[in-house]
Amino acid sequence: QVQLVESGGGLVQAGGSLRLSCAASGLTFSNYIMDWFRQAPGKERELVARISRSGGDTSYKNSVKGRFTISRDNAKNTVYLQMNSLKPEDTAVYYCAADLSEVYIGTGGMDYWGKGTLVTVSS
Repeated sequence: QVQLVESGGGLVQAGGSLRLSCAASGLTFSNYIMDWFRQAPGKERELVARISRSGGDTSYKNSVKGRFTISRDNAKNTVYLQMNSLKPEDTAVYYCAADLSEVYIGTGGMDYWGKGTLVTVSS
Protein backbone atom coordinates (compact mmCIF):
# COMPACT_ATOMS: atom_id res chain seq x y z
CA GLN A 1 0.00 0.00 0.00
CA VAL A 2 1.00 3.62 -0.34
CA GLN A 3 3.03 5.10 2.47
CA LEU A 4 4.38 8.60 2.99
CA VAL A 5 6.67 8.81 6.00
CA GLU A 6 7.90 12.17 7.24
CA SER A 7 11.01 12.65 9.35
CA GLY A 8 13.32 15.41 10.52
CA GLY A 9 11.07 17.36 12.84
CA GLY A 10 12.13 18.46 16.29
CA LEU A 11 12.76 21.36 18.62
CA VAL A 12 14.85 24.24 17.34
CA GLN A 13 15.52 27.79 18.48
CA ALA A 14 14.28 30.75 16.47
CA GLY A 15 16.68 31.47 13.63
CA GLY A 16 17.67 27.83 13.34
CA SER A 17 17.20 25.32 10.55
CA LEU A 18 15.63 21.94 10.01
CA ARG A 19 15.38 19.66 7.00
CA LEU A 20 12.27 17.56 6.68
CA SER A 21 12.15 14.45 4.53
CA CYS A 22 9.21 12.48 3.22
CA ALA A 23 9.89 9.00 1.89
CA ALA A 24 7.25 7.56 -0.40
CA SER A 25 6.55 3.93 -1.22
CA GLY A 26 3.85 1.97 -3.01
CA LEU A 27 3.30 4.57 -5.75
CA THR A 28 4.98 5.81 -8.89
CA PHE A 29 6.53 8.80 -7.18
CA SER A 30 7.44 10.73 -10.31
CA ASN A 31 3.77 10.79 -11.37
CA TYR A 32 2.81 12.89 -8.37
CA ILE A 33 3.07 16.53 -7.52
CA MET A 34 4.27 16.69 -3.93
CA ASP A 35 3.19 19.12 -1.26
CA TRP A 36 4.16 20.11 2.24
CA PHE A 37 1.36 21.27 4.53
CA ARG A 38 1.40 22.33 8.14
CA GLN A 39 -1.16 22.55 10.89
CA ALA A 40 -0.66 24.59 14.03
CA PRO A 41 -2.76 23.95 17.15
CA GLY A 42 -6.25 25.33 16.71
CA LYS A 43 -5.66 26.28 13.09
CA GLU A 44 -6.54 24.83 9.73
CA ARG A 45 -4.07 22.82 7.72
CA GLU A 46 -2.34 25.07 5.20
CA LEU A 47 -0.24 24.54 2.11
CA VAL A 48 3.38 25.52 2.63
CA ALA A 49 5.12 24.43 -0.56
CA ARG A 50 4.44 22.53 -3.76
CA ILE A 51 6.77 20.93 -6.28
CA SER A 52 6.12 19.67 -9.78
CA ARG A 53 6.68 16.11 -10.92
CA SER A 54 10.12 16.89 -12.35
CA GLY A 55 11.08 19.28 -9.57
CA GLY A 56 11.46 22.11 -12.02
CA ASP A 57 8.60 24.21 -10.68
CA THR A 58 7.99 25.16 -7.08
CA SER A 59 5.61 27.44 -5.23
CA TYR A 60 5.45 28.65 -1.64
CA LYS A 61 3.20 30.21 0.94
CA ASN A 62 4.14 33.90 1.10
CA SER A 63 5.25 33.78 4.71
CA VAL A 64 7.91 31.14 4.00
CA LYS A 65 9.27 32.47 0.70
CA GLY A 66 13.01 32.99 0.90
CA ARG A 67 13.27 30.81 4.03
CA PHE A 68 11.95 27.40 2.94
CA THR A 69 13.02 25.34 -0.05
CA ILE A 70 11.17 22.31 -1.37
CA SER A 71 13.04 19.75 -3.46
CA ARG A 72 12.66 16.16 -4.54
CA ASP A 73 14.77 13.20 -5.58
CA ASN A 74 12.72 10.95 -7.82
CA ALA A 75 15.42 8.27 -7.76
CA LYS A 76 15.00 8.05 -3.98
CA ASN A 77 11.22 8.61 -3.92
CA THR A 78 11.76 11.40 -1.44
CA VAL A 79 10.67 15.01 -1.10
CA TYR A 80 12.43 17.47 1.19
CA LEU A 81 11.66 20.73 2.90
CA GLN A 82 14.66 22.77 3.96
CA MET A 83 13.57 25.31 6.56
CA ASN A 84 15.89 28.15 7.48
CA SER A 85 15.49 31.21 9.68
CA LEU A 86 12.74 29.48 11.57
CA LYS A 87 10.28 31.54 13.57
CA PRO A 88 8.02 30.58 16.48
CA GLU A 89 5.04 30.97 14.15
CA ASP A 90 6.41 28.11 12.05
CA THR A 91 5.60 25.74 14.92
CA ALA A 92 3.23 23.08 13.59
CA VAL A 93 2.85 19.49 12.54
CA TYR A 94 4.21 19.24 9.01
CA TYR A 95 2.65 16.81 6.56
CA CYS A 96 3.66 15.73 3.11
CA ALA A 97 1.01 14.85 0.55
CA ALA A 98 0.91 13.42 -2.95
CA ASP A 99 -1.32 14.96 -5.60
CA LEU A 100 -1.97 13.28 -8.94
CA SER A 101 -3.67 16.39 -10.34
CA GLU A 102 -1.95 19.42 -11.83
CA VAL A 103 -4.69 21.62 -10.44
CA TYR A 104 -4.55 22.38 -6.73
CA ILE A 105 -8.02 22.25 -5.22
CA GLY A 106 -7.16 22.19 -1.53
CA THR A 107 -6.50 19.62 1.13
CA GLY A 108 -9.42 17.53 -0.11
CA GLY A 109 -7.70 17.04 -3.44
CA MET A 110 -4.68 15.20 -2.10
CA ASP A 111 -4.45 11.53 -2.98
CA TYR A 112 -2.22 10.44 -0.12
CA TRP A 113 -1.04 11.89 3.20
CA GLY A 114 1.72 11.17 5.61
CA LYS A 115 1.15 11.13 9.36
CA GLY A 116 3.16 14.24 10.01
CA THR A 117 6.23 15.35 11.93
CA LEU A 118 6.21 17.97 14.68
CA VAL A 119 8.32 21.11 14.35
CA THR A 120 8.60 23.30 17.43
CA VAL A 121 10.42 26.62 17.24
CA SER A 122 11.24 28.24 20.54
CA SER A 123 11.72 31.98 20.96
